[in-house]
Amino acid sequence: MPAFDVAASACDVLEARAAFILKAAIASLAALGGIDTVAGATTYTLSTGSPGHPSPYTVTEGSQIEAVAFSLMSNPATQAPPGSWTLSGTIPPGLVFGAGGSTITGPGIVETANPILAGTPTTAGDYTMVLEAWQESDGMGTSSTTFTYEVIVNAGPTPTPTPTPTPTPAGGMGPPFTTQPLSVTVSGGTVALDAVATGATSYQWTLDGSPVAGATGPTLLISNAASAPGNYTCVATNVSGSSTSNTAVVAISGAADPGHMVNISARSQVGTGADIIFGGFAVGPLGTSGSLPLLIRASGPAIAVAPFNVPGTLPDPQLQVFNSSNVVTDTNEGWAGNTLVVSEATAVGAFTWGDPNSHDAALALTLPIGTFTAQVAGQSGDTGDALMEVYDASSAGMYVSGAPHLVNLSARVFVGSGSNALFAGFVIKGSTAVTVLIRASGPALASFGVSGTLPDPELTLEYQSNGAVIASNNGWGGDAEISATAKSVGAFPWTNPLSHDSALLITLPPGNYTAFVAGADGDTGDAIVEVYEVD
Repeated sequence: MPAFDVAASACDVLEARAAFILKAAIASLAALGGIDTVAGATTYTLSTGSPGHPSPYTVTEGSQIEAVAFSLMSNPATQAPPGSWTLSGTIPPGLVFGAGGSTITGPGIVETANPILAGTPTTAGDYTMVLEAWQESDGMGTSSTTFTYEVIVNAGPTPTPTPTPTPTPAGGMGPPFTTQPLSVTVSGGTVALDAVATGATSYQWTLDGSPVAGATGPTLLISNAASAPGNYTCVATNVSGSSTSNTAVVAISGAADPGHMVNISARSQVGTGADIIFGGFAVGPLGTSGSLPLLIRASGPAIAVAPFNVPGTLPDPQLQVFNSSNVVTDTNEGWAGNTLVVSEATAVGAFTWGDPNSHDAALALTLPIGTFTAQVAGQSGDTGDALMEVYDASSAGMYVSGAPHLVNLSARVFVGSGSNALFAGFVIKGSTAVTVLIRASGPALASFGVSGTLPDPELTLEYQSNGAVIASNNGWGGDAEISATAKSVGAFPWTNPLSHDSALLITLPPGNYTAFVAGADGDTGDAIVEVYEVD
């Protein structure tokens, strides 16, 4: 089964799990941060009062916190405050979220316009909450952008004396952590925690203060999280001494609407021939039945106008969907104000297309389990900037574990510098976290006959809302967990542990993310970025 099923003239030499995973070519998302594909044209800002407590909010275990009052600001201004808020992630034990008679202590919904976080934290740790405001009650209607709010609970005073620390050799206080592990709430399954310290020569993970056997690398893979919840930290060591990461709390929840990917997007300069946008995605998981309603859009003229004002856009985008046999199943060359496209775009929170006579293209369709490619090109050979989006158009809150959803995306493009780097946007929704494998292949493509590959791809994972870096990698180093996970999801193998191909294996709470690939030293060339959901 071709895993890189771009076109007959492109490189369709990679293989993956039969009839399932597709590594199709998606072009670059240049300057994706300027376009919010989830919230649309309205820009939302989370306010925590004045002076407020911006994220991260550091408090002390056992001490009552100064309450945080959340409100939503929007531009242009909304006519009414939110009717409800949804929260996923983890609320620090001892704290409550909400107002009046509508409060929660874990993932759920509060029926209030201005919820408050208050109480006395009882357990030290680093907790991440993901907030989303809704126009109507019960988490219905139009939603805001998702916001991540972090609370760091420091350990309170203890009556026992603190042991005298062992002096560290001259020249340092242990390797500093550049990637901190994230606290997550999951329903079970696989959890991956990442902690990277500059210059570390060894790592040791602990669970509730006790060493985890065999956990001596920067990534801790917990294959059955339901059997091992608790507080995880990582101790990194080098000749200067040791340092300890933030605490990551792994919590278990049986809440409905488990986490799942709902949106992928790509923005690129569209040329001709093989230099068009190829949007590879898979509907799964394998072995399930059913189908998934999707909205797929190709924006050219729509992003040339306010509020985006992108110069040099593609005048006349043509959108085509190919199945796994490389057969065209659907085509559109001008949306013509289609009412179904309008209603589904509103439901999923896509930005509004104002001109029904524009040559932007869209398809509202239902696809079965399988692999597909959405291709965007100039209808008459025209060129320019275009944005491709794929949305899960199923009803909000109706997802159940094992139901069809988006499980894989990929992007291949010539990686330049600056805004011509490679970006892949993806969105996780639901009440629990999702484990993903993200890979940036450059040197690994050379063995498949791809010339001019990116010699030294650096992979950076960011929050889409503010560009804050979550984790990064520049050289996978033959990591055994990366290899085993790649095999389990059907990704093509990397055979050289010394290559500069990069990868991240990480569990992420619901939110909007961007995987960014660029040459570590300003180098350029062909690269692929892939995002896989890990069972």
